Amino acid sequence: MKFLKQFGAKPSADDLKRYSLSKNWNGKIFENIEKTTMDFSWSKLPSFLKKQFFEKKGKAPETNITIKPFSSQLFDKASNLMQSIWYGHSAIFMQLNRHTILIDPMFGHDAAPIAPFAVRRFSEHVLKVVEEFPQIDLVLLSHDHYDHLDYDSISILKDKVSCFYVALGVKRHLVSWGINPDIITEFDWWENKVFKGITITFTPTRHFSGRGVGDRSQSLWGGFVLKTAQENIWFSGDSGYGKHFKEIGDRLGPFDFAFMECGQYNENWHQIHMYPEESVQAAIDADVQNCMPVHWAGFVLAQHSWTDPVERFTAKATTENLKFVVPKIGELFTAKTIRNEKWWKEV
Repeated sequence: MKFLKQFGAKPSADDLKRYSLSKNWNGKIFENIEKTTMDFSWSKLPSFLKKQFFEKKGKAPETNITIKPFSSQLFDKASNLMQSIWYGHSAIFMQLNRHTILIDPMFGHDAAPIAPFAVRRFSEHVLKVVEEFPQIDLVLLSHDHYDHLDYDSISILKDKVSCFYVALGVKRHLVSWGINPDIITEFDWWENKVFKGITITFTPTRHFSGRGVGDRSQSLWGGFVLKTAQENIWFSGDSGYGKHFKEIGDRLGPFDFAFMECGQYNENWHQIHMYPEESVQAAIDADVQNCMPVHWAGFVLAQHSWTDPVERFTAKATTENLKFVVPKIGELFTAKTIRNEKWWKEV
C-alpha cells in the first residue's frame, strides 16, 4: 500500500478542466516557455546505466554527512528577517516575518522509492528532524518529483502544517495522502498571494514533472519569491538555463538572497538542470545580491562527483564577484551571511 501511495494521484476530469485554464497547458501537458527536450540516445543507454549505478567512486561522501540537531533556540524570535537552515538537496527550513516555512521538505532516506535501485541519502535519520520541528505555518512545493515531494515526509508533517502553497497540479497528490484540500493553494506561473505579510509569487523554470507512468508534465514546476517589507528572497527551483531568469529579475528583483539550483546535471538532460557556471549566471541575470547553491549534498542523481556542484559554483561566483554562502547542513544562516569554509572537504 505504501508503494502505491508513493505515486500520488493522477489528474481527475475536474483537475484537467482546471489545468486547461492555464496558458501553459497545451491540452495534454504543461509546457516550458522555451523548447525543452531530454537529449538522450537510446544507443547509449547500456553505458549510461553502467556509469550511473555501478561506477560509484566519488559520487557520494565516504562517510555520512552529520546534521546539526534542530533547536528553536537558534532563532531570533523577534526578527522579521530571514533565518534559514538547509537540510541537503533542496530542503529548507525558514523563519521569515516571524513565521515558519518549509520549502520542498524532502527529508526521506530514498529519492527513488519506486525504482529497482534505492537512491540513499548522504545523511542518516533526517526524518527525525521533522519530528523536532515546531508548528509549520506554510509549506512550499515547487514540483512533484520524488526528490522534492516525499510521501514519508508529508506523512509526518501533515498534522503540524497550517497551509500548503504548491505548483499547479500538485494538490491532487497531497489530497490523496490525507491533506485537507481547504489548506492547499495551487499556483500558476506569476500568480501571487499574500501570506501573513509575505507576498509569495510562483516563478517559471525550465523543467518537467511526474511521479509515475502516464503523468509526465501533468503538473507544473517552478520557483518561489518571498517578499516582505524588509527583504526579497528567491528559491530558484529546478531549471535548465533560460531567458526566464532575466525576466524574473526584471519583474520581481533585485533579490537580497537566492537559493540557486546547482547539482544533478548531465549532458543528456542539460536543458532541465543547469551546470554550476550557469547557476551563477542565472543569479546574475536575476539581480541576486547573495546566494547559496542547493540541489546537492543529498543524493546521487547524476554522474558527477558529489562535490563537483559546489566546487564549480563557488569558483565561478568568486570570479564574478557574486556573494555566496555554503552553510553546513543543519547550520543557521541569514540573507547577509557570507561564508565558505569548504566543510565538504572534511567529509
